[in-house]
Amino acid sequence: MNVRLQKILSTAGVASRRASEQMILDGRVMVNGETVRELGTKADPAKDAIKVDGRRIKTEVAQRYIVLYKPKGYVTTRSDPEGRRTVMDLIGEGAYIYPVGRLDYDSEGLLLMMTDGDLAARLMHPRHEVDKVYEVIVMGTPDPRSIEKLRKGVHIEGGRTSPADVHVGTTVKGARPTTLLTITIREGRNRQIRKMCSSVGLPVRDLRRIRMGPIGLGRLKPGQWRDLTPEEVRRLKRPSTPLRARDV
Repeated sequence: MNVRLQKILSTAGVASRRASEQMILDGRVMVNGETVRELGTKADPAKDAIKVDGRRIKTEVAQRYIVLYKPKGYVTTRSDPEGRRTVMDLIGEGAYIYPVGRLDYDSEGLLLMMTDGDLAARLMHPRHEVDKVYEVIVMGTPDPRSIEKLRKGVHIEGGRTSPADVHVGTTVKGARPTTLLTITIREGRNRQIRKMCSSVGLPVRDLRRIRMGPIGLGRLKPGQWRDLTPEEVRRLKRPSTPLRARDV
């Protein structure tokens, strides 16, 4: 059965559907020995030889879903031109599993990785309102006005942020006091939490993502990972339902 090429790549876990479209436009995909650049091209995954960057893909693969505790000092990409350590060094697998979104090099915490391009795209799209929960240690003692600004939205690069849930935890007093904040957002802009806090005069010292939708870190330690259970995958796939951290 003929299927759009970008869907075949996404289903095979090569990349999300949008990223697969860009691969096609860039001339990185071949079907039966011919380079394809048209997004409307269809192929039969059961019969046609489909290659990405010269490597034939497996069109019939079992989907894989894992949760990783990313330590600081790793980039959330499959490879890095600067030679830095990537999350793939922690997974230790050659499969086309890839990160869902990003977690900064100097941040740590929960990172979902999967071969399911369609689900990955859904989880990353703001309209699906997936909770991303962070424990953030900021420098200083926040006043109520600063916290209210974070909750209502602040202006950062790229425009005003959407409303966020912000809870103030313990303040450690001293010459340089620090305060623990728990922040929940439903967007995924570059270094968003750090920029939000900086905009209200609260520079971030440490940042850890502890939950994404219904999936939490649990007992994982930095560098450890595990496969999601079938029930966890079903929760992530529930259609038309905002994925809230409070669902679990």
